[in-house]
Amino acid sequence: MKKIVLLFFALLLSLGGYAQEKGSVLITGGTVMTITDGNKENTDLLIEDGIITEIGRDLSAPGGVEIIDASGKYVMPGIIDAHSHIAAVDVNEWTHPVTAEVTMEESIDPNDINMYWALAGGVTSIHLMHGSANVIGGQNETLKLRYGGDMDALRFDGAPRTIKFALGENPTRVHGQRFNVQPRTRMGVEQVVRDHFDAALDYRRNRREYLEAREAYKEGAREEAPVPVAKNARMEVLVDILEGEIRVHCHSYRADEIMMLMRVFDDYDIEDYTFQHANEAFKIAPELRKNSAYTSVFSDWWAYKFEVYYSTAFNASILNASGVINSINSDSGELIRHLNHEAAKTVHYGDTSKQDALRMITINPAMQLGIDEKVGSIEEGKHGDVAIWSGHPLSIYSLAEATFVDGKKYFDRDEDADDMRLEVNPADDFEHADRRWYEEHGRRGGTCLRGAEIRFNEQEMQFRYQTN
Repeated sequence: MKKIVLLFFALLLSLGGYAQEKGSVLITGGTVMTITDGNKENTDLLIEDGIITEIGRDLSAPGGVEIIDASGKYVMPGIIDAHSHIAAVDVNEWTHPVTAEVTMEESIDPNDINMYWALAGGVTSIHLMHGSANVIGGQNETLKLRYGGDMDALRFDGAPRTIKFALGENPTRVHGQRFNVQPRTRMGVEQVVRDHFDAALDYRRNRREYLEAREAYKEGAREEAPVPVAKNARMEVLVDILEGEIRVHCHSYRADEIMMLMRVFDDYDIEDYTFQHANEAFKIAPELRKNSAYTSVFSDWWAYKFEVYYSTAFNASILNASGVINSINSDSGELIRHLNHEAAKTVHYGDTSKQDALRMITINPAMQLGIDEKVGSIEEGKHGDVAIWSGHPLSIYSLAEATFVDGKKYFDRDEDADDMRLEVNPADDFEHADRRWYEEHGRRGGTCLRGAEIRFNEQEMQFRYQTN
């Protein structure tokens, strides 16, 4: 019995400790792109137990630490995607215009292969966001791409809480057009926000008065028990927004609606917020800067619905030149694999400096998520989230060769497992493609890339397969 108990506690410790799994590595001779302190050629980078401990030349590796020669290559901080929906089980809880009580922390899919593909593009952290069906949607979750771990292993410890808001067509279509409830118009979107903020202020006052009266009743300073004010999960979150405990990330496109929400936030003293997408933000860049608002935009993605036709590939560059802290995001399982190319477009279109372009996928999104003290640049004391690139990361010809999270290697192009990126020769016929898949994966049978059930007949020494 004692042995069983000890084994049980050992299992609990092993499960609970996965998120803390860290690694050590010495990367030598590369061009270290610190982001915050320029590029350092022929420089070594030492990561110990998940933390960057030294940056310099001729560093020595402690015993047992792997040494990787990065001569002629580039080492940069892991890319951070400020707007992602990969690794999600569900995205939208669209049953009410306000669903602040739900959270993406319980909607994480730790088995999503998109995380591995993102790692292959040098991405190490993502902001897993609720969808844009609601004016005030659910809470988001910041993740580290520790692919292979469970839900808890993916969570970014210490990352501030964030929540999703949405303006424009999405909430008006889902609620006004589909269910005939407010909001039906952009005016209605504003009023939903104001009404619920006012209700949250009333709730906070009534709840506090009740708790104070209940305590007085318990201590005998009050004769009658107070009328209970029940705890409300939705209102609790809205109160936290009003008190600055939760950062707002708002789906938006048009300049007029962005201006509207900044006025609303100013009325309620809300200060820390980011406008996601923000295709028309270039029109109001000075106003965004004045309000210390952040923006997180696409490089050149538009025209997929009416409200995003007024767009320009100069958006990010104009915002950057105006002093707005801007990031480039993916909102896509495909674009996330080459966010370096998306950032490079700001150099091509807007003549943005390479340094500022790289900031838009590293330190800037880190600032927007409140994790810039831990990641987003290569500095001593920060997390060992880095990627080694074959060439300059903004070059179309460069590839991420290895990606580390907390000093542990989660992607290595040379050691890439063949079941992660199946390659099928288009010149092969169906049987040959299936045969090669089977040979690579052993004679255990299963479902091949094209959906055929494969079984190997040992006596006949041939394949038996049937297409589904």
